[in-house]
Amino acid sequence: MALRRIALTDFVIVQSLDLDLHTGFTVLTGETGAGKSILIDALQLLLGARADTGVIREGAQRTDISAEFDPGAPALAAWLDEAGFPCDDTLLLRRTVDVQGKSRAWINGTPATAAQMRAVGDHLLDIHGQHAWQSLTRPDAVRGLLDAYAGAQAQPLAALWASWRDAQQALAQARAAQDTLQQERERLQWQIGEVDKLAPREGEWDELNAEHARLSNAQALLDNALAALAALQGDDAGSAQGALGTLAQAQHLLQDYEHVDASFRAMNEVLTSCIAQAGDVAHSLQGYLRHAEPDPYQLQQLDERVSQWMQLARRYKRTPPELPALLQGWQDTLQRLDSAADLAALQAAEQTHAAAYHKAARAVSQQRAKAAPQLAQAITRAMQGLGMTGGRFEVQLDKAEPGPHGIDQVSFLVCSHPGMTPRPVAKVASGGELSRIALAISVTTSELGEAPTLIFDEVDSGVGGAVAETVGRLMQQLGRARQVLAVTHLPQVAACADHHLVVSKHRHAAGTTSGVTVADAEQRVAEVARMLGGERLSPTTLAHAREMLQGAAAPAA
Repeated sequence: MALRRIALTDFVIVQSLDLDLHTGFTVLTGETGAGKSILIDALQLLLGARADTGVIREGAQRTDISAEFDPGAPALAAWLDEAGFPCDDTLLLRRTVDVQGKSRAWINGTPATAAQMRAVGDHLLDIHGQHAWQSLTRPDAVRGLLDAYAGAQAQPLAALWASWRDAQQALAQARAAQDTLQQERERLQWQIGEVDKLAPREGEWDELNAEHARLSNAQALLDNALAALAALQGDDAGSAQGALGTLAQAQHLLQDYEHVDASFRAMNEVLTSCIAQAGDVAHSLQGYLRHAEPDPYQLQQLDERVSQWMQLARRYKRTPPELPALLQGWQDTLQRLDSAADLAALQAAEQTHAAAYHKAARAVSQQRAKAAPQLAQAITRAMQGLGMTGGRFEVQLDKAEPGPHGIDQVSFLVCSHPGMTPRPVAKVASGGELSRIALAISVTTSELGEAPTLIFDEVDSGVGGAVAETVGRLMQQLGRARQVLAVTHLPQVAACADHHLVVSKHRHAAGTTSGVTVADAEQRVAEVARMLGGERLSPTTLAHAREMLQGAAAPAA
């Protein structure tokens, strides 16, 4: 799988470009300021880099970038299928950015996010930038490089570390808050105990008020019951006839003549019903009077309970009916505090998370320890051909405090000459040596990567002479198995390429534009000669260029 074609419209200073690419080793060269890295910048934007309106050519409304790749490998095909993108004979990626800053992207014609473009890009390209040496001084980059070489899956460690830290913080906070929690628990326990003595039931307040009203009016109820009974039955002396007697008398009068007038019978039936109902009332009154009498002691007890309700309600600034819910809320809060104060459970959780983290960290550490000498040997071999004969590269692992990336501190050590003790890269290497070490690392790790296309953006900066020729040979060798694109200013590297693209800048009335042309044999000679001796080509530089191209085409000795 390789990059077949790239097309740009209104990108930076490129008005329009449609370029076919081939397998093998391809170089991009051109004079300073021509925009040799413009294709790499476009590919990075295409594959999910942050969109910026500054990439739009001046005067244009939007930039449009597309690239066509050979059919994907099984891993990429599986990713496309899982993500819902069609998997055709050709993989076509496209991205646009307009002057309003709006960015859109497509994979095989289906809209995609920038994150998805980055994910698919991981399967397609491996880009080594011209400042790759800077990463040799960053601990995170050094560790990431070793992990990538070892195939170590260190990402899950971050989640395990975060879980462990959360458990540690919960335990520490619980321990620190023990005094405060205890004070809060004691306050709640005292309040609950005070209200629990009353034991207020839901709805009890209404019942108390109804009973209190009845007991407070007990004598009046008794007096009225006696008077009502007397009105129905008459007094005991018989001096006054009650309502029942009067109703009975009226009933007899009607009953005597109901055979004469049928209406008397109907009225008599009504009176019979009234007498029966009035008799029932009188019977109920008699029963009430037999058991009803004022109970000052019960009323006193009821007064005391109502007073307790009201006192507690005032103390806690609630209405009396709210006391049962208040008590329940305190009890729920106390239960939660008891759970929060369960140090044993928090300690057990912290230990569980710690064990999970350390198990995963040890596994990653073992992978790093196994891969470190292998990576060191591979980079040491690459250094020998890059002007550092006898130099040595080491990958040092030291124990570190647990962290999101494990329990190892990874350092790169180097000695550029025989007999020297390896020391940290940043302390012993010059700028040129750093570039060559970075190149050795790039070549070494590229051989193990899965991306079918490797791009080197002026990683040969700071080298020259025989070392430059070695760099070219290394990339030529890489190009036999994978597609290699390199931006270079070195004629020795350019001469080793299978294909040569020349980037040139053109000035005209409408502004400055940049273009890319495929160099044929004679154009390659002229370009390599320019790289050797400048813009003014001489027979000597042209002859030197031809000799260099012929030598680079021959197998390395």
